[in-house]
Amino acid sequence: QVQLVESGGGLVQAGGSLRLSCAASGRSFSSYTMGWFRQIPGKEREFVARVSASGGSTHYADFVKGRFTISRDNARNTVYLQMNSLKPEDTAVYSCGGYRGLGLFTTARQYGNWGQGTQVTVSS
Repeated sequence: QVQLVESGGGLVQAGGSLRLSCAASGRSFSSYTMGWFRQIPGKEREFVARVSASGGSTHYADFVKGRFTISRDNARNTVYLQMNSLKPEDTAVYSCGGYRGLGLFTTARQYGNWGQGTQVTVSS
């Protein structure tokens, strides 16, 4: 099991950038596929991006392709989400989660070990 803590959120103007971090405690981080999701009040978590355990493979939701980049540093037990060209509709609480084993998942129920999330607010 790993415990996850997100950071890096904040208030930014449209067109700006933020880099989110998800720091993991525990020895097995490098065996987890990691994902970023976002959630607004009243809605379910929405898939944003996924990175494989090794970091060699990534997958993005269509609405962030070309704007967001997910990466990880297994030596630092951290996964990142670089967000560029932010839009007001990107406003949400962003959380990271992970899973071990086979499968390429984009639904939140397949992930676990959720952090508390970090708020991203994009003003117009």
